[in-house]
Amino acid sequence: MPDRFKAKVYKTVVRSVALYGTECWPATPKQEQTMHAMEMRMLRWILGTSRLDHVMNVDIRKRMGAAPITDKMREARLRWYGHAVRSDENSVARTAMRLSPEGRGRPKMRWLDRIKEDMKTINATPVDALD
Repeated sequence: MPDRFKAKVYKTVVRSVALYGTECWPATPKQEQTMHAMEMRMLRWILGTSRLDHVMNVDIRKRMGAAPITDKMREARLRWYGHAVRSDENSVARTAMRLSPEGRGRPKMRWLDRIKEDMKTINATPVDALD
C-alpha cells in the first residue's frame, strides 16, 4: 500500500479515535507526552521503521504528512472553547466553563486554565473566539 494512502487512513480513522473527547479534558503535559509517544509508535509501525533505524520523528512526520497530535489536541480544545463562548448561558457547552470546588493541596488543572495556556501559545485573545 502506498504511504500516502496509509497516511489518509491514519488521519481519518486512527487519529480521530485517539482524539475523541480531548476537547473537554485539560490534558496534562504527561498525558500529552503519552499521546505523542502513541502517535509516533503508530506512525513508525505504519512505515515499517523502528527506533533502531535511527530515523528522526520529524522525518517520519514529514513522510506521513502528519501534524503533531498535541497541536491537534490544542486545535480541538480551542474549537470547543469558541463554541462554548458563542453559546447562550443555559447551554450544556457552558458547563465545562464553570469552576470546580477547591479542595486541599495544589489545585487541579482546570479546563479554563488549559485554554488560557493554549491561547497564550498561539497569541490569541478571548475576543478571537467570537469569530
